[in-house]
Amino acid sequence: NLVFPGAEHTRFGHALGTMALMQEALDTLEETETPISPDERTAALAAALLHDIGHGPFSHTLEGLLLGGQRHEAMSRALMRDLDDRHGGALALTLALFDGAYERPFFHALVSGQLDVDRLDYLRRDAFHTGVVEGEVGVARLIRTLAVEPPAGGVGSRLVVESKGRYAVEAFLVARRLMYWQVYLHRTVLAGDHVLRGALLRVREHLAGGSRRASRDACSAPLLFFLDRARPDVDDPEVRRAFCALDDADVLVSLKRWRDDRDPVLADLAGRFLDRRLPAVTWLDADPPADERAAWTDAVSAHLLASGLATPATLDATLPYYLAFDRAANTAYARRSPILIRHSDGRVREFHEVADAPAESNGGQVTRPYVVHPKGITPA
Repeated sequence: NLVFPGAEHTRFGHALGTMALMQEALDTLEETETPISPDERTAALAAALLHDIGHGPFSHTLEGLLLGGQRHEAMSRALMRDLDDRHGGALALTLALFDGAYERPFFHALVSGQLDVDRLDYLRRDAFHTGVVEGEVGVARLIRTLAVEPPAGGVGSRLVVESKGRYAVEAFLVARRLMYWQVYLHRTVLAGDHVLRGALLRVREHLAGGSRRASRDACSAPLLFFLDRARPDVDDPEVRRAFCALDDADVLVSLKRWRDDRDPVLADLAGRFLDRRLPAVTWLDADPPADERAAWTDAVSAHLLASGLATPATLDATLPYYLAFDRAANTAYARRSPILIRHSDGRVREFHEVADAPAESNGGQVTRPYVVHPKGITPA
């Protein structure tokens, strides 16, 4: 929403949308004579509804920082186990589908796969709210061409797309690639990510060093719980209770308080995020060599010293908050989990074998190096 003001939609809306698409997908599979029991239907709908329950405030931006490098799926599963315990084991099948441990694996493919209902919903939803028309996906067409091979859906059965839907698959992969470069990896989004993480890392640095009591006192209690822990254990009930109490408001209120902190770096980072005074992100043609990195370092160091944000004694510790070299990665189609196309004669082939758009179907990760730096600062 720092880039696209209309993108104020919530993950709760996405969860409901994902569940609704799961309902449509299951209806389609039943119409193509794949039997689905009432218990399987309930479990699949619950898995779709709960798949993102482990996301914390600001989603992927703070995921690694708050959970100590763990992915949100670990917290999702832990919270689903809590619900299972609370309801006397009612979510046992849901957990099996979520884990990919159920004997009918096409259910897991609908929850977590190349064409899962999660991706179908968030691409359509995000394209609508951002106004990026290139991200629009023919979701209805894709779902109507889903099937199971073999149709009975027994052990080892696979989710496939009927051949008439292969162009809808190509359009989906193009849309996904463009949404990543135009929205999720937009350079202003990357700049906002860097500043927000920087502010929280600065507070964590103070907490670890036992200094800056004011930074601790200004921090929301649920947020402080996670900044005080390098790698919280998702299996600890106390950690899960604290996580459920944590939301975007905790981060924003803490940032408002830190804007007046006596630490000039923390105050600057908090103010930059709240006031949208974000750094620049410059795309690079290749990973910068040592001499180019040194030139960037010299230019930003001079800026920090001149602005009073750093002294010669604090420069090395301050520099990473204002200068960072990184890479943005985008994988439109990962062949390790292939999309399967079923032809009218019953043959099943991997999508890249039948696609008309090689760039989208051959898989592989596309990376673009970039540098985050203060606006107006360039290397000599």
